[in-house]
Amino acid sequence: MEITSYIDDTNLKVTATTDDITKLCEEAIKYHCASVCVHPYYVRLAHELLKDSSVAVTTVVGFPLGMNTTGVKQYEAIEAVNDGADEIDMVINIGALKNKDYDYIKQEIEEVRDAVDGKVVKVIIETGYLNQEEIIKLTEICNETFVHFIKTSTGFGPRGASLEDVKIIREHKNEVLEIKASGGIKTEEEVLRFIEAGATRIGTSHVKEIMGEK
Repeated sequence: MEITSYIDDTNLKVTATTDDITKLCEEAIKYHCASVCVHPYYVRLAHELLKDSSVAVTTVVGFPLGMNTTGVKQYEAIEAVNDGADEIDMVINIGALKNKDYDYIKQEIEEVRDAVDGKVVKVIIETGYLNQEEIIKLTEICNETFVHFIKTSTGFGPRGASLEDVKIIREHKNEVLEIKASGGIKTEEEVLRFIEAGATRIGTSHVKEIMGEK
C-alpha cells in the first residue's frame, strides 16, 4: 500500500507564500499524494503547477470557523471551482449544530454540493467541539446529503482527529460516505492506524516526516 495516495498534502498556514505552495505541489507530485490542500487564494497557482500531474487541488470553504452564511460558502465554492479546484472541504455551521438546527446544516451542505456540479465535497465537522451524539447526527446528515467525505477537523480547532472519532463515524456512515482524518497526524504509524480505523483520506502537513525524510 502506497500510503501517500491517501494523503491531502496540506499547507493552510496564514503565512504561506508562493514559494511555499510551489514546494508543496512539487512534494505532492514527488510522493504521488491524492491532492494538495491550499487556501482559495492559492487555488489558481496550485492548479497551474499540478495540471500535468495526477494530484488534485483541494481548497477550503467557510474556513476555519464555519460561521459564514450559506450564500457566502456557496460563492466561495463556485469561485474555487472556477479557479481550478477539484475538491471542496467545507466547514459546517457549528453554531447551527449547537442550536440543533439540523435542517439548516443539511440545506447548507446540499446547496454547496449542488453549486460545485459534481466536484468532490468533504464536510468538515470539527469533532473537537462535538460530543458523540453530535458526531453521529452529522454522520447521518452526510449520509442523507450524499457528499463524498466527512472530515474530522480543520486543524485550527481545539484538537485534531482521534481514532475514536473515526470509529464512531465508521459505525454510523453508509457505504458511500468516506472518511477524511485530519489534524495532528504526523507519522507513518499514525497514518496507518487511521486507515485501519476506516479513513480513506488523510489530511497532513507532515508528508516528508511520514516518508522518513528530515
